[in-house]
Amino acid sequence: MVQIILVLILAYLLGSIPSGLIVGKTFYKIDIREHGSGNLGGTNTFRTLGVKAGLAVTLADILKGTLAAALPLIFHLDMNPLLAGVFAILGHTYPIFAGFRGGKAVATSGGVLLLAAPLMFLTVLAVFFISLYITKYVSLSSMIAGVTAVLYAVISGVASNWNIPLLIVVVLMATFVIYRHRANIKRIMNKTEPKIKWL
Repeated sequence: MVQIILVLILAYLLGSIPSGLIVGKTFYKIDIREHGSGNLGGTNTFRTLGVKAGLAVTLADILKGTLAAALPLIFHLDMNPLLAGVFAILGHTYPIFAGFRGGKAVATSGGVLLLAAPLMFLTVLAVFFISLYITKYVSLSSMIAGVTAVLYAVISGVASNWNIPLLIVVVLMATFVIYRHRANIKRIMNKTEPKIKWL
């Protein structure tokens, strides 16, 4: 039990690493929390610092989720990797290293899926980019990706065997992502949400 608690704490700390803050301050001398949406995630990094920085932060945030989910396997624990992944997502959203002001958990959630359900991850990633190409809204595409993950889990369950832990976590992820984007939803409805220009 002690080992499991330590792994969950480590997963949270991994998720708490503020990639956007580190990249912004180290390479650009900019605190991205003071620009754009004030968010520490990849979207605001793209908007504030450009494509290279945005890609670096997004990849780092994905890998945080993947590594955190892999911790139970690394330490040979009888524990569902999804549980560690959830703590990484909480760490990314409420990072102890950045005043508990983090990102919206999209990339880190994707990183968890990359380890736990690689085919789901690839499907969701494809849907995200198709939606992004059509709409130019990162926020809308992120929410559509979350809903796609839920549909994938349900369809997979009906077609073969239900993975109840995965379904529960995916539903929680999608709900959380949509909740974190509630301000974006209002801006999309008001047609004031910024569109990307690099795709």
